Amino acid sequence: MNDEAAQRHPRDHRTRPPLGARRMAALGRSECLKLLAGVPLGRVVFTKDALPAIRPVNHVVADDAIIIRTHEGAALTTATAGADGSGTVVAYEADAIDPDTHLGWSVVITGYARPVTDPDDLVRYEQLLQPWVDAPMTRTVRIDPELVTGFRLTEQLPAPGTAAPE
Repeated sequence: MNDEAAQRHPRDHRTRPPLGARRMAALGRSECLKLLAGVPLGRVVFTKDALPAIRPVNHVVADDAIIIRTHEGAALTTATAGADGSGTVVAYEADAIDPDTHLGWSVVITGYARPVTDPDDLVRYEQLLQPWVDAPMTRTVRIDPELVTGFRLTEQLPAPGTAAPE
């Protein structure tokens, strides 16, 4: 990257001074779900044509599950429309990590995604979650978390008896 490009992209990691070490602290299930509920956007990972596919989607956490609304014909709708009703294994990830300080958190949910079919749930989820895309979102998917993992990136504190960097 030349100097002119670095000035246009001041967040480029090559133009910043190095930061101190970061510590990764594991998060419990309830804190992960609370953090996930506090952000509107995540990424759902599923299988499409025998390969991994990732889609950014907005979500809401309700009834201890991740709720996504999508449209007829969407890859996620097709992937979760299994005939046996057991669901499709998916992963869901959301995070909030500051690009300048490298502090924040990340949560990954792995579980079964199923179409929501209960009429009362459909009405309630439609009221809770307004899609960002200007298209008729006529399908609703529920991800039931089986495996919930997460971590928080925090500043590494100096070891006892050592001076903090200035």
